[in-house]
Amino acid sequence: MMDWASLKKSKKLLLGTTNRKKLIELNAHLQPRGFQLLTLADVPKAIDVEETGSTFIENARLKAVAQSIEHRLWTIGEDSGLCVPALGGAPGIFSARYSVDDGASAGLTERSQIDQRNNDKILRELATVPDEKRQGYYISAIVLCDPDGNVALEVQGECWGRILRERRGSEGFGYDPLFEVLEYHRTFAELGLNVKRAISHRSRALREFLRQLDSRLVD
Repeated sequence: MMDWASLKKSKKLLLGTTNRKKLIELNAHLQPRGFQLLTLADVPKAIDVEETGSTFIENARLKAVAQSIEHRLWTIGEDSGLCVPALGGAPGIFSARYSVDDGASAGLTERSQIDQRNNDKILRELATVPDEKRQGYYISAIVLCDPDGNVALEVQGECWGRILRERRGSEGFGYDPLFEVLEYHRTFAELGLNVKRAISHRSRALREFLRQLDSRLVD
């Protein structure tokens, strides 16, 4: 039986990533509820979990289970990426390392450099695709595990837009400079954190996550 009381008491969650920008986005939702959110950079002997799943939810689950058992903490595993129907759903679960697979980013360690290469690759692959077929969507999967590695919650969220032909904006990360949200006529990299917090795939997944979490932590 899930020991929700221990989470309610500790109010501490480990985010199974070293990505500080994901931490900022999740903290915007969790901190007002009194949660302390840690990343793998905050714990000793962080382990590297191989993402061998075939879906976002499977990879999020792998990360949450492994890190929760290793660190004996309630842990959030999150996996997200961009899917473009015109590319058969690519980059999909390979979004973070899209250009690494063909050697374009081999040897690069800076996340910003890899992001640049990933964006270059997707622009090349969509070069001949007309504007009306450049739709894409971000997807975020969030999994919560207890300190014993038992899956407590699983949710997903999506946000649709289109892929531009050139970068716009300097905020965000990943493919954000190319991903235009149609109703705002701006990319994720042009929208401020408050707007992105309201409409992003991760925020939509997190709102459902929090709805379910609140129902389990209620007195």
